[in-house]
Amino acid sequence: MYVPQARRRTGTVHQGRIRPLTVHDLNQLLLVCSLVLLVAVAAVRISSRSGLPSLLIYLAIGIAMGQDGLGHIRFDRPELVQVIGYAALVVILAEGGLGTKWKEIRPILPAASALALVGVAVSVGVTAAGAHYLTGLEWRQALIIGAVVSSTDAAAVFSVLRRIPLPARVTGTLEAESGFNDAPVVILVVSFSMAGPIEHWYVLLGEIALELAIGAAIGLAVGWLGSWGLRHVALPASGLYPIAVMAIAVAAYATGAMAHGSGFLAVYLAAMVMGNARLPHWPATRGFADGLGWIAQIGMFVLLGLLVTPHELGDDILPALIIGLVLTMVARPLSVVLCQTPFRVPWQEQALMSWAGLRGAVPIILATIPMVEHVGGSRRIFNIVFVLVVVYTLVQGPTLPWLARLLGLGKGEETADLGVESAPLERLRGHLLSVTVPEGSRMHGVEISELRLPAGSAVTLVVRDGTSFVPLPTTGLRRGDELLVVATDPVRDAAEARLRAVGRGGKLAGWLGTNGAGGSGGAGGPGGRGGGAGGAGGAGGVGGAGGTSKARRRAGGPVG
Repeated sequence: MYVPQARRRTGTVHQGRIRPLTVHDLNQLLLVCSLVLLVAVAAVRISSRSGLPSLLIYLAIGIAMGQDGLGHIRFDRPELVQVIGYAALVVILAEGGLGTKWKEIRPILPAASALALVGVAVSVGVTAAGAHYLTGLEWRQALIIGAVVSSTDAAAVFSVLRRIPLPARVTGTLEAESGFNDAPVVILVVSFSMAGPIEHWYVLLGEIALELAIGAAIGLAVGWLGSWGLRHVALPASGLYPIAVMAIAVAAYATGAMAHGSGFLAVYLAAMVMGNARLPHWPATRGFADGLGWIAQIGMFVLLGLLVTPHELGDDILPALIIGLVLTMVARPLSVVLCQTPFRVPWQEQALMSWAGLRGAVPIILATIPMVEHVGGSRRIFNIVFVLVVVYTLVQGPTLPWLARLLGLGKGEETADLGVESAPLERLRGHLLSVTVPEGSRMHGVEISELRLPAGSAVTLVVRDGTSFVPLPTTGLRRGDELLVVATDPVRDAAEARLRAVGRGGKLAGWLGTNGAGGSGGAGGPGGRGGGAGGAGGAGGVGGAGGTSKARRRAGGPVG
């Protein structure tokens, strides 16, 4: 039996033969995955109440399923964890970029960039020196650990900081740093893990600068092109927009990586560009990306928990605590002071940034790189990083709100933004009707007040010759106008019937016996397409957003 060859085929090895996967295997896998997801979702509430990043609970689930836990699952595939971890990190960075507000990070972009580049270099050097001289690690192992743990974790930062009311400058700096610093750290870890010494440091720095430049250029270009396309191409269903946005973000990563640039920087910048471009159906897109981000975090952390072997961690706990102490008390504060003082950041904010350098799954994933490259002592590197991340996340996460209050930064400098969404009609039990006045329609010349729409409905916007405006009661309608009509759920049918009636009989419809019943008259009725979550109405009809009423099902026919 040649097992390596067998493993490349779909199925499992059993007594020298390949047993193909069956539907029964799929059923078991789906049951386990669904139960894990449900437990992870329930754990989020515990995380939000305790202040702990949810990654610790997900890691605990993986450990409980592993060979030292209740599941007794033996899992030793660092290559698979690395691949899935990279894919999950792409999704997490895309979700973080979509939620990053350009107006908040623009003033602090130089400071965040300095922290993500110069700060990382300082942190790597100080942490590696501490690991070498205080724990006796070889320089190569010390440098790998220093590079791995010097990156703040995007998932941890996004999940924790957005629940704490901090000043916008602090939150923006930390979020931008966590989105930017993954790229140079990955390059450093890969370089330190390659066979042979690094001969010329200036060559390494040049390669880092080139990869970052390529990734940034591709990310900005893909984000701009994607935003332009989504604003100018009308997709047939609102549910396609979130899929398109995430596909564009992933394409930015793949393009940047294949062009020998930083794919992680590319996906973050592309997502940030699209997140600030006012794309259609934005609430649905944010919800979809947020859900994908949660799935990526859960899957990534559970796999990392499966990969660790708890009974092997005993000898590495003390070195991990020492290295973590050097990182949190010396390396991180020094990098923050050096990078933020030139920008005149107050010492209180610097202190909070120093303590808020959260680590999460990203360092643990990066610790699989030396394992894949068969670096000597790679298992010990992984164990040290794992213990360091778990212990110091337990310490830093819950104490962040307390430290913010102690420093007088517990409240934001500005009033919190209102929870404004784009047409949340389904939640408000409303409908958005899009009505077009075609050529020959008797609605031409009718004023808004003469539509006599039922109470609970109103014309909120008129689009004429590419320009939109809020109409007055005396605004007269013209051929080619597009009207956006908001109607509450009880009067949705009556509003549509009245619009159809005016399309056939003009402003005197109803008085002269003309009503909104169906029929196939001439080309005089209002035409439209569904808005919001409601699907599309055909030419000559009135489309609606949300609901499954009889009016929506019959919308779209000719109205005469």
